Amino acid sequence: MPTDRVRERFISTITAVLDETFEQVQGIFLDKGTSLFETLGTITAAQASRPVGGRCASIAAQIDHVRYYLEVLQGYIKGQPPTNVDWQASWALEAVSEDEWAALKRRLAETYRDMRAQLAAIERWDGEEEIGGAVAIAVHTAYHLGEIRQALCVIHP
Repeated sequence: MPTDRVRERFISTITAVLDETFEQVQGIFLDKGTSLFETLGTITAAQASRPVGGRCASIAAQIDHVRYYLEVLQGYIKGQPPTNVDWQASWALEAVSEDEWAALKRRLAETYRDMRAQLAAIERWDGEEEIGGAVAIAVHTAYHLGEIRQALCVIHP
């Protein structure tokens, strides 16, 4: 069982990593202006709808998948694993209008805020669901952020 000091250090570290991944770069591992929400602010609906390659997902699909992943992991962290997870469906989104793109980004931000509130409410960080879930969210989202940043190299040559 971790000591209070170790627990506090973990919480502050995972919070900083989540902040950097989603909201604003602090210099931990990303370049300035490249967090997920900062990146999404530079992408139009037309760009988000464009598949980068023949078998690659659009940025809109990447974002819908990240949002869905956050929802699924929230269930695990709550100790209520969802029984109807459909990863394939989380990739189904292709093209989006400007309104749909704005709504998708809002929904992701809302899901992220819900997840952050859920993590902040955890009193005991001693289970696999809490620690593993928080780390998985950061790592999985950072992976997809990298995919999106690479896609921008094709979309914004």
